[in-house]
Amino acid sequence: MPHVTSRRGLLFGTAAVSAGAFLAGCTSNDTQDEKPAANNEPAAADKPGKHVTIGFAGPQADHGWLNAINDNAKSRAKKYSDVTLEITEGSNDTAAQIGQIETLINKKVDVLVVLPADGKALTQVGLKAMRAGIPVINLDRIFNSPQAYRCWIGGDNYGMGFNAGTYIGERLKGKSGARVIELAGIDNLELTRQRTQGFDDALKNYPNIRKVARQAADFTVESGQAKMAQLLQAQPKFDALWNHDDDQGVGALRAIEQAGRDDFLMVGGAGALSAMQAIKQDKGVLKATVLYPPTMAASAIDLARALGQGKGIGGLAEFEIPTSLTLYSAVVDKTNVDQYMPTGFR
Repeated sequence: MPHVTSRRGLLFGTAAVSAGAFLAGCTSNDTQDEKPAANNEPAAADKPGKHVTIGFAGPQADHGWLNAINDNAKSRAKKYSDVTLEITEGSNDTAAQIGQIETLINKKVDVLVVLPADGKALTQVGLKAMRAGIPVINLDRIFNSPQAYRCWIGGDNYGMGFNAGTYIGERLKGKSGARVIELAGIDNLELTRQRTQGFDDALKNYPNIRKVARQAADFTVESGQAKMAQLLQAQPKFDALWNHDDDQGVGALRAIEQAGRDDFLMVGGAGALSAMQAIKQDKGVLKATVLYPPTMAASAIDLARALGQGKGIGGLAEFEIPTSLTLYSAVVDKTNVDQYMPTGFR
């Protein structure tokens, strides 16, 4: 999962604007009917222009979210008659991914979109592309140097935690002595620390709530089940659970079902389709999930196309695309799940 810089002060109730609708790479100010980015067509006023070859390099799709990143990039590129997508196989091996990106540089693609397996380790190859005159869209896990990319687009890990904590806080604000627990991701990742920090900061706004336990899992079903079972055994009574990741949440829900527990509410993270389906059915403890939108890959294609064609972003006065774009971590519950269901990843 990704590594990003944090953004603070977000409110969970604000509606999220579809990044795909906003980043069509056009200069028209015509309004379009808003849809979730996964289904959103390029703006009708955005006529085909100069042909752009986009190189796309990401890590191995060994997680539902990462697979959705690849799918979003491919499907978005297909919507444009003036875009050719050169996509690599994807690898979690740093040397292999560097080699794949160097191959794309040697092919002289017009723009590169890179989601690095390790932002620090791949900074030099980002610099190499930029120095070769190939602008780089740095997707999610950020390079160490801003010189290594023209534009960064990614999610908001601090905002995920803050919005999850605010949602739980609002649900429990009338309960005296409320207790919450946290099933985190991988503790040696900065993103996990950011999510926990946001969660803790939100809970400070609710003095009636105390976080009584935290376990770190590994973003897998197996670890989610094992760590959740430990939490349930150690905490016979609590009121809410925040789980950082919906993939590991599948295992967490298995542990909860096996323990026969239904005396608390659960909020997930990232926006898996299975989580949204469970939220819609509303028959268990899972009541909401906080998005970390894989649609950012579709928006990265929009940005790359705009760069290649020398365009700005529709709706903004500037002639150039911005240097960074942080996506909003919307909370999805039964009141809006139908709107976001098309963006859920498998």
